[in-house]
Amino acid sequence: METTHRVFVGDSRTLETIDDDSVELVVTSPPYPMIEMWDDLFTELDPDIGEALDDGDGRRAFDAMHAQLDRVWDELERVLVDGGIACINVGDATRSVDGSFRVFPNHARVLEAFETRGFDPLPDVLWRKPTNSAAKFMGSGTLPPNAYVTLEHEFILLFRNGGDSREFEPGADRRYEAAYFWEERNRWFSDVWTDVQGELQALPETDASDDRRERSAAYPFEIPYRLISMYSTYGDTVFDPFWGTGTTTLAAMCAGRHSLGNELEPAFLDDFEDRVENVPSFSRSVARTRLERHREFVERQRHRADGTACSYDAVHYETPVVTKMERELLLREVTGIESIENGYRAVHEPVVPGEN
Repeated sequence: METTHRVFVGDSRTLETIDDDSVELVVTSPPYPMIEMWDDLFTELDPDIGEALDDGDGRRAFDAMHAQLDRVWDELERVLVDGGIACINVGDATRSVDGSFRVFPNHARVLEAFETRGFDPLPDVLWRKPTNSAAKFMGSGTLPPNAYVTLEHEFILLFRNGGDSREFEPGADRRYEAAYFWEERNRWFSDVWTDVQGELQALPETDASDDRRERSAAYPFEIPYRLISMYSTYGDTVFDPFWGTGTTTLAAMCAGRHSLGNELEPAFLDDFEDRVENVPSFSRSVARTRLERHREFVERQRHRADGTACSYDAVHYETPVVTKMERELLLREVTGIESIENGYRAVHEPVVPGEN
């Protein structure tokens, strides 16, 4: 099996390189309005934003920043197939503007924007961000009543394009082979994720400057990998309109899906070259870690009198599984990558246990 992964340099408010109804899944993390490090970016897109911030008009700046994101959401409605899923990772912002501290609810504004465009909101996910700060409050220290809660979570907002779910032919191999294990389903489809750090090992960092990395809105690899595994099948195309350091593309490679990306800053594409070299070994580790953890789960169930019964045998692996839908599950790993115009072609092979 081969997959292609293309990245285009340009403005995601006008996605001229992406055809209508050409992607099945969107996974992205946009720049968050009212987070200070993205002020300059938003002001470049609309100078009125900088003027609003200088005037101390936080609400006006907030609305103007989201107006720029709205133009990207318009394009997502066009390129995403009917029934396709959009996964938007976004955090709220806390900020003092004109001497007044408040929260700017980015997640609520994005939710409203997608619903206005005809997307059906689905139950969302909260994930807990790691923090190095020992302080759990802001404001007046340990004195009531003027301290503020520290934001340590982000939202993964989930939307379906249109009212109907995608349909597949009965017994479609690309869907059944892309199944996830029963215990993965229980963990992944929880509405709170506290285990995204360290669940799957991280790719080595690139030599990209800290400044660029900070401005990439990068999220942990585990997040796009889970979302791609949850909401797409083999043969699907995943799109990230805020590509940054390319984490969504790397996750798509490891998950055996096609991908498209769009990035405003060309330097990120140069940095990505170093990350691609590690994909074959990394994808092998990711797939085999999943298989090994399933076997550990099966072993634990055997020693529990009230454990869930593993009543079926997997077709491709010597391991029992809980449900009939898991039987055809077939993990894939990248065995080779070559450069093509605007991206890469990856060759995938089924994971064979015991082979290095």
